[in-house]
Amino acid sequence: MTHPHRRAVVTGASSGIGQQISLHLAQQPSVAQIGIHYRNNRAGAEETAAMVRSLGKEAVLLQADFASEESCHKFVDQAWQELAGDDGSSGSPDGPNVWINNAGADVLTGEAAGWSFDEKLRYLMRVDVTNTIAISRRVAAKMRADIKQSQRHRRSESLDSEDVSQSRNDRSMVFIGWDQAPHGMEGDAGQMFGPVKAAVMAFAASLAQELAPEIRVNTVCPGWIQTAWGDSTSEYWDRRAKDQSLMQRWGKPEDVAKAVAFCADEANTFCCGQVINVNGGWNRRY
Repeated sequence: MTHPHRRAVVTGASSGIGQQISLHLAQQPSVAQIGIHYRNNRAGAEETAAMVRSLGKEAVLLQADFASEESCHKFVDQAWQELAGDDGSSGSPDGPNVWINNAGADVLTGEAAGWSFDEKLRYLMRVDVTNTIAISRRVAAKMRADIKQSQRHRRSESLDSEDVSQSRNDRSMVFIGWDQAPHGMEGDAGQMFGPVKAAVMAFAASLAQELAPEIRVNTVCPGWIQTAWGDSTSEYWDRRAKDQSLMQRWGKPEDVAKAVAFCADEANTFCCGQVINVNGGWNRRY
C-alpha cells in the first residue's frame, strides 16, 4: 500500500480545469497535500478544498495575483512553507514535489472582455508568460535545493540509491499550452493566445532539457474545452468546436485533468519533455 507523501500545487484551482486537476491529483494514493491557488475567487477555492478533503487529502489555500511580480515571489515561498513534509528521503522537510502551472489570464469574460486587443495582449504576456516563467524558475531552484538536501542525507546515512526508489524521489512540473498555438488560428483570439501559449510551450521544452532527469517537465495542450467561455459562446463557436474534434464534442475540464495527472504521476518516470494534445483528435476534414 502506498503511503501518501507527495505534495502538489495547482495554480488557478478555484474552478474549471484547475479544480478538476486538483481532484484528480487528490485521487492518487501517493498524494497527501494539495496547494490550491486562487487570485480573487476564494469561494471557488474553498469549494475545491472541500472536495479535496472529502477524498481524505489535506488542502491548503494559497492566494496570489500573477499580474504582480512581488506576489509571485511571495507565493512560491509560501508554498514551500505551507506544504512542507518529510517523505523519508531527505531527513528534513521538503516543499512540493508536483507543480502544475494551470493559471492563466482570462480576457474573454468579465471586465477584460471589453479591453482593446493591445491591453489584452499585454496582460496575457505579463501573467501567462513573464510571471509564469519567473514562478517556474523559482520553483525549479527550490526543487533542486530539496534534491541536493536529499542526496546529502543519503550520503550521511550511508543509504544506497536503491534504498529510496526513483518514484519516491520523483518531482514534476506540468504546463498548460494550447493545441492550436503551433499552427495558428485566425482572428484576435488566435493572434493573442497563439504567441502567448507558444511561448509557454517553448519555455517548458527548454526547462525540460535543463532539469531532467531530476525534475520531469511536460506540457498538456487542451483543444476546445467547455469552461466558462464555452458555456456561453455563440452557436457558431459551439458548432466549430464540435466539428474540429474527431470525437464531435467539446472537451471537458476532466479530460485535461486526466492528462495532467498522468504526467504528474510518480509511476510515469519516463514521461518527460512531452507535449500532449487533449483535443479529441484534430478533424482534418473540417
